[in-house]
Parts: sequence; structure tokens; C-alpha cells
Amino acid sequence: MNGLFHRDEASEECSWSGNISEESLRKITHTLALKNEEISNFVCTVKQSLENLEANSNRVQEDLESEFTSLHTVLNEMKENMLTRIKQERASRTYELQSQLSAGSKALESSEELLELANQTLCSSETDGFTQAAKDIKDSVTMAPAFRLSLKAKASDNMSHLMVDFSQEREMLQSLKFLPVPATPEIQVSECQVCDNTVTVVWTLPEADSKIDHYILEHRRTNHEGPPRIREDYPWMVVEGIRETEHTLTGLRFDTRYMTFRVRACNKAVAGEFSEPITLETPAFTFKLDSGSSHQNLKVEDLNVEWDSSGGKVQDIRKEKNRTNSPMHSPARSALMSPKRAPTARPGRDRFTAESYTVLADTMIDAGQHYWEVRFDKESKAFAVGIALRSLGRFDQLGKSGASWCIHLNNWLQQSLTAKHNNKARTLDCAIPANIGVYVNYDEGILSFYNAKTKQLMHTFKTKFQQPVIPAFMVWNGSFSAVTGLQVPSLVQSGQRKNSGTSSSNASLT
Repeated sequence: MNGLFHRDEASEECSWSGNISEESLRKITHTLALKNEEISNFVCTVKQSLENLEANSNRVQEDLESEFTSLHTVLNEMKENMLTRIKQERASRTYELQSQLSAGSKALESSEELLELANQTLCSSETDGFTQAAKDIKDSVTMAPAFRLSLKAKASDNMSHLMVDFSQEREMLQSLKFLPVPATPEIQVSECQVCDNTVTVVWTLPEADSKIDHYILEHRRTNHEGPPRIREDYPWMVVEGIRETEHTLTGLRFDTRYMTFRVRACNKAVAGEFSEPITLETPAFTFKLDSGSSHQNLKVEDLNVEWDSSGGKVQDIRKEKNRTNSPMHSPARSALMSPKRAPTARPGRDRFTAESYTVLADTMIDAGQHYWEVRFDKESKAFAVGIALRSLGRFDQLGKSGASWCIHLNNWLQQSLTAKHNNKARTLDCAIPANIGVYVNYDEGILSFYNAKTKQLMHTFKTKFQQPVIPAFMVWNGSFSAVTGLQVPSLVQSGQRKNSGTSSSNASLT
């Protein structure tokens, strides 16, 4: 029966194994890889904690020894000062009493001599010299030191005023203990907010503590949702001196998927333990500019573009030399492929050419709402910003075909600002801002342009996107800088909700 049992078990195992598809095995492998990474991160964390424990233990032990050494030094100094005071008091009183003793001894000796002389005179039988002798004794007594000597001691033998009682101090020393450490705060994830490129972090203490002086908040960007890893790409940033149990970080650029936060409380003397770190998602639209397909007269560096009349040979050599170090090809960059990274570095023959001074982003949009901004030189002879299909022709200028939508600044003959699509243009009756915000709602087919500072709507295209679109820019005799990592501003979202379902004269170019 044992043999039969083993055969049946083996057949079931084979049957079970045969039912596992390659996709299922890949999922199992992926799960194991994630678990291994998690365990590896935990092992590294424990190792780091052991190293920190050793270093921190040595530090507090040295501090304790230093404090006791300092305390001993103070006590020894006080002891020496008080002993010196007693010695000085004893010496001063000894001198006074010894002086009185010496003077008293001399007076007593002189008095005894006079007494003996007086007794002898009284007992003498000679009467002739008695009167003169008595007179001499009287004069001697009048001038005798014994009658000019103070018989009160100039110094007391009582030294009780220099006695000590250290019973209170002894009790105080016996009550010495380690400093009270503030309790560990807890971050309330449900009350934290991420909005308009700001993050508000809220925390509480297990119980009220009036001795808390301030809090320290640390935050770090990351592309990993789980607990903090030992080897992170970004350092902890520190915010000190927080007096309340919440703090808002403003003006952030969300170029990673998440941010990790931790906080600790501090009293006047010591800081407590950090709270358990929490990770908040920071969704935002990020991209780089595709220098591989940009016009050769455009000098592209990261998100900055400048029109360069000398053109591309030197630029191409520079880019080819630095290509391996480009963020486009780095492992960290590949983790940010969201929403969709377009193929990078198109062959040179696909570069925009002729009068299409165009550069595209490296990230396609095929769903959702997205927002970015651009700062441009208002003295540029021509500038345009918008979106395009990836299939935009290499000779196509933005707005002059059905594959692109934009607003266009022209400074050539006279200054004008127009909305362009499919070779149709509408002049915009608004001031030219320093920064332009671009909003795309792919699912609703909406492309809107805003004054980035005031969030005033400049123009809206309404269409139906049949293909993914991509941020597009054009500049001639000028420069611009794109700003990414931005969330859709609340003012823009509320304005879009108000305008939804209503007709817009700005949308007629579609």
C-alpha cells in the first residue's frame, strides 16, 4: 500500500505540475523575487540596526562617563573650596587667640611680680621707706598691663557655622536617572493629504505630553511603495522646529511615485524614536524631452531648450558621447515609465527638419488627466506648446496638420497669440503670460491652456483622441523650460468641472 500511495501522490503532483502555465510560473517567480527583495531589505535593516545599536550604546556610555566625571570634578572643587574656608577661619582665630594668650601671660607675670613686691613691703619691719615703696607699687599697678588687658576672647572656638548637611543633595543625587524620552508619534494616514503639489502630514501622540518642545519631520522621495529600504536613491530631507502636530510641505515636484514620511517628538533635552514610516502616493505627470528626434537647431539639455543657429554636428557629438549617462537610459529612469514612455532616440533621419523647430516629450498619454507647465522667453521670434501624435511628420509644424494642437506665439512682424490645429488659427484675446499651463483630459478629449500663475483659462480644444498623444514644443530664435512632476491644480479641476457639459467658443478649431 505504501508503494501505491507514493505512486498516486506522484501522479497527482505531476498532474498538478502539468496544469501550471508559463504565465502562472512567471507570476510565482515574480512573487518570490519580490519576497526575496523584501527579506533582503529586512536583513539589511536589521544589520544596520545592529551597527547603529553598537554606535549609539558607545555614544551614550561615553556621555554618561563624561557627565559623572564632570560631576565628580564639581564636587571635588567644592570640597577643596570649603576645606580652604575652614583652614582660613581656623588660622585667623588661632592667631587672635594666641595673641591674646601671649599678652595675658605677660600681664599675669607682671601682676605676680607686683603682688610679691607688695606682700614683701607689707611684711617689712622698716618704716622709713614704707611710704615711698607703697607709692612706687601704686604707680606700677596703675601702669601694669594686667589692668589694661581685655579679659574677653577676641575669637570664638565655635565652628558650627561651617558645618554642612548634604542630605537633600544626597537624595537628589540618588534620584538621578536617565532623561525621560518623549513618546513615539503615530502618523494618521487617513488625515494626510496630497494635493496641488503639497503634502500635509498629520500625527498624534499616545497621550498628551506638556514637555514636548517641537517635532522633527523627515521625508524622502522613492519609487517603492513598501517600507523604506536601506539603499534608497534619495536622501532623507529634514524639517525641524515644528510646533504643531501637523505640517504642510509646499512647492514640491513629484518626480517619483511615492514619498515616505516619519516624525519624532523632542523635549528640551532629548529626541524620541521615529514613528513608523508611512508612504504616500504622489501621482503626477513627468517626462523628459526626446533630444534624439528634436530639430538639429535646438539645443536640448534635460527640460531646457534653446534655439541654436549653428545646428547639430557639435551637439550630436556631445549627445553621443554622453548618451550612456543620459537619464533616458538609466535604471532609475526606467522605473518611472508612466503613463507610457515613447521609444527614445529615433534614428537621425527621423529628426524634425526644415522649419519644424520641434521637440517632443518621451512620454505618451493614452488615459487620464495630466498637467505640465512651460516657461518661455517672451522675446522668442516664435514659440508653440501643445500636444501631437507620435506620427507627426518630420516636416510638420505644430498646429499646421491634424496631428497636433497648440497655442502659438509669433513675434516676427507683430506680436500675436493664436490657437492652432489642422492649419486653422484663432487669435486669442488675452495677455501673454510668462508661464503657460497645459491640461489634458485624454478620456474626455480636452486640451486646455492656462495662465500658469493665475490659472486663468486661455483656450480649450475639444476633440476625440483616436491615438495616444505626446507633449510637443516649438521654438525659433528663443528658449523655453518645461516643468514636470506637477499634479492637476485644484483651480484647474474645478474650472473644468464648471465647463463640462457647456459649449465653448474656444473649441471651434477642432
